[in-house]
Amino acid sequence: MEIKVLGPGCPKCQQTEKAVKDAVAETGVDAQVEKVTDILKIGEYGVFGTPAVVIDGEVKSVGKIPSKEEVKKWLKK
Repeated sequence: MEIKVLGPGCPKCQQTEKAVKDAVAETGVDAQVEKVTDILKIGEYGVFGTPAVVIDGEVKSVGKIPSKEEVKKWLKK
């Protein structure tokens, strides 16, 4: 599973990255978490609000900090 956290590095982006990493650790899912800070690459996902979470190419969240429980639900699907 490939997870990307999109954002320039603001506090909200950092909180989102932590929630994603914590959820991955707690569920034991085999996933690679990557932080994407390049604005052009973020735009390639059609995302114009950050933070955003992309799982296996599918945008799951834009412009808000997802809860760890929300991320866990995405990981189970």
